[in-house]
Amino acid sequence: VIKCKAAVAWEAGKPLSLEEVEVAPPKAHEVRIKIVATAVCHTDAYTLSGADPEGCFPVILGHEGAGIVESVGEGVTKVKPGDTVIPLYIPQCGECKFCKNPKTNLCQKIRITQGKGVMPDGTSRFTCKGKQIYHFMGTSTFSEYTVVADISVAKIDAAAPLDKVCLLGCGISTGYGAAVNTAKVEPGSTCAVFGLGGVGLAVIMGCKIAGASRIIGIDLNKDKYAKAKEFGATECISPHDFKKPIQEVLVEMTDGGVDYSFECIGNVGVMRAALEACHKGWGVSVIVGVAAAGQEISTRPFQLVTGRTWKGTAFGGWKSVDNVPKLVTEYMSKKIKVDEFVTHTLPFDKINEAFELMHTGK
Repeated sequence: VIKCKAAVAWEAGKPLSLEEVEVAPPKAHEVRIKIVATAVCHTDAYTLSGADPEGCFPVILGHEGAGIVESVGEGVTKVKPGDTVIPLYIPQCGECKFCKNPKTNLCQKIRITQGKGVMPDGTSRFTCKGKQIYHFMGTSTFSEYTVVADISVAKIDAAAPLDKVCLLGCGISTGYGAAVNTAKVEPGSTCAVFGLGGVGLAVIMGCKIAGASRIIGIDLNKDKYAKAKEFGATECISPHDFKKPIQEVLVEMTDGGVDYSFECIGNVGVMRAALEACHKGWGVSVIVGVAAAGQEISTRPFQLVTGRTWKGTAFGGWKSVDNVPKLVTEYMSKKIKVDEFVTHTLPFDKINEAFELMHTGK
């Protein structure tokens, strides 16, 4: 058993508490990882807020991490101690019908137990002050050591800087893949990206790499425009600057609507606007943001009858074990940006400040 520091969420709506936890050794087909760096994501904050119906407490959150394999359980063949890895919240077992289908990346092998905050055998590897602590998204990267299933880990280039590539564990991969895998953005097309946080910037990057000629960023926070343009946005607008609905503004700006739109916020009203900003006959709108539980989307069916397509994406459609190492290689060869997404680097004990920075859009 390893004793180490972890940020424990004892209950919903309270700040994380830095505690000494015990991390049990990995069982069969499990891997124990020394986490070197982790990022914070709105999904962590959503669960911490208490709005997540799958949220279990007390829990160790975090799902954008990178580290070094410390030890492996029986039957683990794909990684060994000393390997550099990224934990994966969407695993890839290679055996279920989802993994065998090229149309999806949603491996279901450990979905039920992962959603309940436990390892595939139904138990936790974390204890603190004599209490069992739940796992989160199969990763729990807000701990100096974590245990994950062996199908939830990608071995990456040992030379990669872990404080940067940890971001490929969720946000960057999600946005980039939404553009290149889910929407399949074509050269010369016009795109609209709603929400210019990390995921939105990654979508812009993907659209640019795919050859889009016009990329319109939409956000209420004008402080984000300069960064969006650095990533490839050709122009940025705020819905507050117009009297009419933003979808009408976009349709007028683009001679009938955009070819591709992306919702990167998780707001169902914006999801509707993103669809309705698409061009009749061929426009495709991708939902990337995660809305709160129980919310519903709506539009007039005529929007779809007249040739628009509504799609969704999870982790950008990447089959995780296969593609995360390739994304790291693309970063190392400067095909995709990663460093530019990092705004602040803080010590582990300042993790609550990191959440405050995220909430204020900084």
